[in-house]
Amino acid sequence: MMKERFAKLLLGEDMSGGGNGVCTALAISNAITNLSATLFGELWRLEPMASLKKAIWHREMEWLLSVSDSIVELVPSIQQSPSGGTYEVMVSQPRLDLYMNLPALKKLDATLISILDGFRNIEFWYDDSGIVLDECATYSSVCGRPSVRHEEKWWLPCPKVPSRGLSEESIKRLQQNKECTYQILKAALAINSNVLVEMEIPTAYVETLPKNGKDCLGDIIYRYITADQFSPESLLDCLDLSSEHHTLDVANRIEPALHVWKLKERKKHPNLQKSKRKSWGGKVICLVADAEKNQFLAQRAETLLQSLRLRFPHFSQTALDVSKIQYNKDVGHSIIESYSRVMESIAFTIIARIDDVLYVDDAIKHNAAAEAMSIFNRAGGFKGLLIQKNVPKSLLNSTPPLYISYCHSNLFISTFAQ
Repeated sequence: MMKERFAKLLLGEDMSGGGNGVCTALAISNAITNLSATLFGELWRLEPMASLKKAIWHREMEWLLSVSDSIVELVPSIQQSPSGGTYEVMVSQPRLDLYMNLPALKKLDATLISILDGFRNIEFWYDDSGIVLDECATYSSVCGRPSVRHEEKWWLPCPKVPSRGLSEESIKRLQQNKECTYQILKAALAINSNVLVEMEIPTAYVETLPKNGKDCLGDIIYRYITADQFSPESLLDCLDLSSEHHTLDVANRIEPALHVWKLKERKKHPNLQKSKRKSWGGKVICLVADAEKNQFLAQRAETLLQSLRLRFPHFSQTALDVSKIQYNKDVGHSIIESYSRVMESIAFTIIARIDDVLYVDDAIKHNAAAEAMSIFNRAGGFKGLLIQKNVPKSLLNSTPPLYISYCHSNLFISTFAQ
């Protein structure tokens, strides 16, 4: 197994040996991604990870991450000479981004595994037959909202809970696990976003950019972004962001326009300096105005993109992100990006599985409460029943005792003749 992995990395996934493989950075990124998909791709249940899968995950990730041990940077260091003086030499140390991010990602990894291992002796279970359409309709009608999971992920095993629902202790435990996993998700997202920003924009991506930002944005967004009064939140409210596909499409239009204006701004500055030496005529004023306009529009586009990411922090990678991953040559960046993306995916899946269980529990409890209320109403409610309230002591001896029973949240009072 180790020999096979090592050979695949050296050959750049080109098993013919013809030298047409991918670069080392992309090969390691693909190896981490494929390993995660193999072991966590069918994370359909909240249950402890199998011992064999856990051993494979730890062993192979240790192999892949061992490359980072040899990635160092040279920094100046003051050394003492035997004669008592000092001199400066360059010493190697782990690269700063790897030194800071890898231990954090390993901690997130161990926490996610421990969360999965904690799902022992649970009150819920799973039905391998999948989603039954009648159940889906029942859940939707009872809770007043359709389940996206039931409609779009029908192949997943359906979680089942007891007839009275989960206990308060079990619900509290699920909520705590969900909150902990959500914090892991936010940390992984932050690390992934930072390393993507540090990656260089590929030349192949720049060559595909149009000549002006309007061609990227379209007439509507361009008209709003160039207006005198600009509000990113108001603009986002006017756009169709009803699905992840539409949100990603908007991001893929804003991001190219942003870089088109930034590139124009950088290209204008050298020409501007040359023109200043020759003349102070109207051409210089025009160039200054044009450069300021590009900078102004780039700032607005960047603000709009940030607002979109804040409103939808979990949408998929944009075309620029995918291009950076594909053409990245930095092995350190590749390791951090792929590892954080894998942690993000696992955390998101665990949260989705917890939401499935909580959704079913909520539906069962609503259904039981509705049925109990229906039975209570058919029985006439409290009409004709004796309710004890400020009863004189003289009547207590002659009044039949009251037997109170609880069924969920509904109170039934019945009297029995002695």
